[in-house]
Amino acid sequence: MRIAVCDSDDVLREELKRQIRQARPEAAVLTFASGEALLAEKEPFALVFLDIRGVGGLSAARRLRERERREGRRPAVLVFVTGYREHMAEAFDVQAFHYLVKPIEPGRFREVFERAWQEAEAVWRPASRFLLLKAAGGTERVFLKDILYMESANKKVLLHTTGGTYETGVRMEALELSLGPSFYRCHRCYLVNLEQVAAYGPGSIRLTNGDEILIAQRKYAPFVRAFLRYAREGGLVHV
Repeated sequence: MRIAVCDSDDVLREELKRQIRQARPEAAVLTFASGEALLAEKEPFALVFLDIRGVGGLSAARRLRERERREGRRPAVLVFVTGYREHMAEAFDVQAFHYLVKPIEPGRFREVFERAWQEAEAVWRPASRFLLLKAAGGTERVFLKDILYMESANKKVLLHTTGGTYETGVRMEALELSLGPSFYRCHRCYLVNLEQVAAYGPGSIRLTNGDEILIAQRKYAPFVRAFLRYAREGGLVHV
């Protein structure tokens, strides 16, 4: 998981980096002394600790959120680190996960960091995410990674998975908004899991199980961009 620490205080910046690496040695931690330097980094971060004033943090956060929306990226989990409480309301305007006030007590930082890490895992590691669907005899858990594609049919949505087909009354639009950028609406009738794409071309997409679904002509170029971005950001691909 990629984590950014952005603060003008050299000592604090390095201390937060040390504590993060101590808690999660597997994390890739990058540090920045300014909001501009943070925004110049092209690869996305799952978790960002950001000074709200010293580095122009609010402005940087707004621009970060704009980029995420524009490029269809997963949202970074954002934690503001600051010596000022008066900006708390503005922090939540950019969907901040938490607000740490300096000086930061190490135990408090570890507590917030663990919660933020868990939130970032839920957003950035869809392999562990699942849907609960009604099935014969009860409720069944279907992992997102096992979904091939979703099909709108007669006011129902069919989930075609590696283990069978399920039916849900949830609207396609709601699923599209909630599942994140690893799923793409390639046609008004289809929502495809990019992880399960085996091949594609103008007019159709072939899934790993051999099924083929339609892709709308106007959706082809945006689909290719979304698929390449998904692959570039570390998604599993079969093409």
